[in-house]
Amino acid sequence: MPINQRKVLRYTGWTLLVILLLGTVGAAIAYTKREQLLNVALDRVIRKAKRDYDVTLNIGSVKFTGMSSLAITNIDVVPANRDSLAHISQMQVGVRLWPLLVGDVALSDLAVHDGFIQVVKRDTLTNLDAFLKRRKDSTAVVTEKKRNRTDLSDVAERVINNLLTKIPDDLDVKNIDLRLIDDSTRLTLMATEARIDDGDVTSTFLLNKNEAIWHITGTASPSDKEYNIDLYAVGKPLEVKYLQKRFKLKAQVDTLHAELRDVDRSRGEFRLEGVGSVRNLRINHPAVSPTDVVVQRAALDANLFVGENYVGIDSSSTLYLGEVKARPFVKYTLTPTDSVPSKLFDVQLHTDPLDAQALFNSFPKGLFNTLDGMQVTGKLRYDLSLQFDTALPDSVRFDSGLTPDNFRIVRMGRVDFRRINQPFIYTPYEKEKPVRDIMIGPTNPDFTPLTYIAPDLRNAVLTSEDYNFFTHKGFNEKAFRVSIATNYKQKAFKRGASTISMQLVKNVFLNRNKTLSRKVEEILIVWLMENERLVSKERMYEVYLNLIEWGKNIYGIGEAARYYFDKTPAELNLGESIFLAFVIPSPKRALNYFQPDGSLQVRNVRGYFRIIGRIMAKRGLTQPDSGAYGFYDVRLREGLRQQVLPSDYYGPDSLNVDQTDEGGDMDDLFKRLFNGNREEQERPATESNQEEAATARPARPADVPIAAGTNVSADTVKTRKQLRQERRERKRREKEERQRAEEEAEQNQ
Repeated sequence: MPINQRKVLRYTGWTLLVILLLGTVGAAIAYTKREQLLNVALDRVIRKAKRDYDVTLNIGSVKFTGMSSLAITNIDVVPANRDSLAHISQMQVGVRLWPLLVGDVALSDLAVHDGFIQVVKRDTLTNLDAFLKRRKDSTAVVTEKKRNRTDLSDVAERVINNLLTKIPDDLDVKNIDLRLIDDSTRLTLMATEARIDDGDVTSTFLLNKNEAIWHITGTASPSDKEYNIDLYAVGKPLEVKYLQKRFKLKAQVDTLHAELRDVDRSRGEFRLEGVGSVRNLRINHPAVSPTDVVVQRAALDANLFVGENYVGIDSSSTLYLGEVKARPFVKYTLTPTDSVPSKLFDVQLHTDPLDAQALFNSFPKGLFNTLDGMQVTGKLRYDLSLQFDTALPDSVRFDSGLTPDNFRIVRMGRVDFRRINQPFIYTPYEKEKPVRDIMIGPTNPDFTPLTYIAPDLRNAVLTSEDYNFFTHKGFNEKAFRVSIATNYKQKAFKRGASTISMQLVKNVFLNRNKTLSRKVEEILIVWLMENERLVSKERMYEVYLNLIEWGKNIYGIGEAARYYFDKTPAELNLGESIFLAFVIPSPKRALNYFQPDGSLQVRNVRGYFRIIGRIMAKRGLTQPDSGAYGFYDVRLREGLRQQVLPSDYYGPDSLNVDQTDEGGDMDDLFKRLFNGNREEQERPATESNQEEAATARPARPADVPIAAGTNVSADTVKTRKQLRQERRERKRREKEERQRAEEEAEQNQ
C-alpha cells in the first residue's frame, strides 16, 4: 500500500475516533445536564408565549421518568383577558435528547390524559385572537422599509411539516374534551380514547355527551407522513347540528375517508398528494335545493401544489362522482403590483367521452327533479375553462361546452319538455302563490301567433334581451363573460347572462325557488331542448312572447298591447315596441315611466330608446333616426293615465340596474347561502314595496347626498344654488348611465 494511502486511512481513523469521543462526551453531558437543559428550553417557550402572544403558560411540575421521558402535570394555557384555551391534567412525553442540546423539544411518544381544549367566542372576540394576531415588538428597529415577498411554498412546507412532525409514532389520548362555545351555542367532542399503536389508529369520540358516538380508524405512519383514516358514526350518519342552527345547513354523511400519500418539495414547489372521499352525503340548504340532495359517492384524488406566489390543484388529479370522473385544474396566483395586488384565477374541468346514461345516473338525487327517470344513449364530453384577472376583469376568458357523440333521448324523465309544442296551461306565481291559469294556445283570445306580432316588437325584444337567439344553441358565452366582469366590478350580482331560451325554461318548467340546483337544472334543460331540437326556435320565441310578464297581472303580448295602448300586437309601432322591451326586466314599474298626460318621462327612458334604436338601425331592422326612435310617439291609453302620478313622485331610475333573476335573485341567493341565520342589517325593498312607497309619498332623489348627522325636514326649502347643483349632478349621472348602458348593449350583441 502506498504511503499516501496509509496516511489518509490513518487520518480518517483518528477523525472518526475523535467524532465518536465527542459524541460520547456530548451524550454524557446531555444526560447529566438534561434537567438543566429541559428547564432552559421550557423557560424559552414560556417567555416566548408571553412576549409574542401575551399568553400565560403555567406548568405544575416537570420531571424525567426515564432516560428520555417526561411527566408533566397541570398545564394551563390562558390568553390575556380571555377564556382559558386549554388545561391538561397529565401528560407523558418521550423526548429526544439531541434536540435538547440546541434548546428544542422534540417528541418520540405522547400520552395525554384528562383535560380540555376550547375555542370561546364572546361577541366578536375569541380566545384564539392572541395567536392569530401576533404582538409586535415595540423596541424593534425597522431597517428595511420594503419587505421581501413571502414565499407561499415555504409557508406551506413549514405549516404542514410542523403539524405532521408534532404527531408522535405512539399516541395515547384519554378523556380530552374539545369544545366550541359562542354566545348561543356549545359544541363538545369528548375524546374518550385516541391511540396510534404500531401504526394502527383507533379512537372514540362522544358528540355533545350522548348525541352521537364517532370513531376514527385506519393506519398512520407519522415519521413517514402517511395516513389512511376513516371517520364514521355508530348507528347513524355523521352530523353536526350546529351547522343547521348556525347556517341552516343540514349535512349528513355515512363515511368520510382521508388519505395522505406523499409530501414533497421539488423544483421550487411544495407538493402534497392525497385522497378525500364521502359516501352517502346528504345536504339540505334553502339556497341549494328545497329538498334533500344525496351524493352516493364522490371522491377527489388530488395533487396539490404551492409555489412562490401561487397555489392550486394539478391536472393529474381526478374527480369522481358516481359512475363518472373528470380532470380538474385550479390555480390561484397572487401577482404583486405597485398599487393593488392582482389575483389570477385559472379553473379548468375536462372529461373523456362519458357514457351519457352513466352521467345522468351520477347526478345527485334530489338535485334535478325534472330529469328523474330520463333514459339516454351515446356519449357526452364536458369541457370548462375560465381565466380571470382581477386587475383586468374585462379580459376574462370563459368557455364551457357539452359535446355530444351519437347522443339521443330514449325516454323523457318526470317532465316532457316537448309539451310546449302543443297548447298548454301556464301558471305564473307571485310570492310562491299561483296568480291564474293562462292558456298558451289558440283557444285563448289573447294568444298571438308569432307571424301576427309586429316585426318592430319582435326585433326590439330580441335586440334588448337576446339578439343572437336564432343562431346560438341556448347560451351566449360572450354575455357570460360580460356578466362575470360587470358583477366583479360592481361587487354584486348586477348583470345576468340569461338567453330567451333560459328565461323560457325557467318560467315553464321550473319552480321559482332561488336555488343553485334550479339554476343548473335550467342550463341542462336548455341544452337538451336546443341540441336535440325538441322545440323549434320560432315556437320557443312565440311561447316566450305570449307568457312573459309585462305589468302587474299582465301576461303575454296580447294583454300588454291592449292594456297599455289599446292595440293588437300587430298594430304596435316602433316606439311602443321599444317601450315594451324596456320594461321586461321590471314589468311592475312600467306605469312609473309615464307622465300624467300619457307621454314618457324623458329623464328615465329616452336614452334607452336611442341605444336600442341605433343598434336596430345599424343592423337594418329599422330606419336611422336623428331623434329618439319613436319615443315621442308613445302615448298611454287614456283609461290608464289617471293611475299615473306626477314624475316628481318617483325617484330616478337607473338604466344600469338589472333586476333579472341573475341579478338581484342571485345576489340574494348567495347571501342566504353564506350568511345562514344572520339577519341582514339592510334589506333591499322588493319591487312591490318600492311601488307602494312611490305611490304613498314622494321619494327623495337618490342622487342627492345627505351629510351624516343632518336632520332632514319634509318642508325644507332648497336654495337656487342647491337646485342648480342637483340638476347638474343629475345630468352628469344620466350621461354616464347612457354611456354605460350603450357600451354594455354593444358588448351583448
